Amino acid sequence: MRDPYYFCPVKKKTAVLLVNLGSPDSPKPRDVYTYLTQFLNDRRVIDINWLGRFILVNGIIVPLRHRKSAAVYKKLWTPEGSPLIAHGRKLTHKLEDALNQQSDIEYKCFLGMRYRQPSIENALRDIDHYAPHELIVVPLFPQYASASTGSVIDKVMRIMRDFYVFPKTTIINQFYDHPLYIQGFVENGKKHDPSKYDHVIFSFHGLPERQVDKIYDDRKCRNHSCEHEINDENKLCYKATCYATTRLIAQGLGLKEEDYTVAFQSRLGRGWIEPFSDKVIQNLAEQGKKKVLVFSPAFVADCLETTIEIGEEYQELFEEHGGEKIQLVESLNTNETWVHALKDIVLSKYGH
Repeated sequence: MRDPYYFCPVKKKTAVLLVNLGSPDSPKPRDVYTYLTQFLNDRRVIDINWLGRFILVNGIIVPLRHRKSAAVYKKLWTPEGSPLIAHGRKLTHKLEDALNQQSDIEYKCFLGMRYRQPSIENALRDIDHYAPHELIVVPLFPQYASASTGSVIDKVMRIMRDFYVFPKTTIINQFYDHPLYIQGFVENGKKHDPSKYDHVIFSFHGLPERQVDKIYDDRKCRNHSCEHEINDENKLCYKATCYATTRLIAQGLGLKEEDYTVAFQSRLGRGWIEPFSDKVIQNLAEQGKKKVLVFSPAFVADCLETTIEIGEEYQELFEEHGGEKIQLVESLNTNETWVHALKDIVLSKYGH
């Protein structure tokens, strides 16, 4: 007869879900149409009333822009497909290997995209079948914004409400100041020797001003020193954390405040956070600057916004106004420092 006090040890299992924005299934116009429709109909991305959003997205933006966007995605595409997805898959495998080195916990890493494939739904279904003791969700957006991290958290929670068994769950909401995340960009920047450039730009993805205003009780981001400090009121403000990331990278590179500018790219319409990256680049060229180094620390993997928008479109703009060279600093992609950063984020449950 078995000892009634017999205990069978069970190795603890932890699932890690990495989530990024997503990409069309292919650069064909119909797939880009599907992707843009899903992306832009997200109520956190275009945060206006549902009817206005439906008309704007489905009646104007997507029908008018999907073919032009498809042509841009075609330039971005590689034999492995979308660079964002390819980097994501490789990163997932590397992180799983790193976490399982000399660990008494079994880690299994999964990849999901907020829009299109591989989907968050499929990843969470696989995680449910894996039956972990713990789930750690890491949206791959260093600076919190409702339109990115907030949307991922919203989606994960809506899917998981149908789980019969809930594992202990932790969601990392941001890591804009994680030392190894910062170190990764510092290392990549040093490869280009910033001293050889006339100016440095830190270009972050833009947001409508109303979205950062909503963080505050007075609904005014401009009243909270976001360009100069992180404090208890602005610690979840996208604009404040973008400036904080910049200060840390600049410090690691030994840049003086006059050596660099923070700017925001990819605006869609009026009322977006300023200064605009394209306007800053145009102004620098008109001032006689010939060589400009550009970081894009809101993106942890190179994608359309880095490779094409900065690397090609901004290069053309710079030349049109008298400049010579825009040098994009490559993103973290799958480099070892970034893998170690994610490992530490998972193990320490780093966040704010």
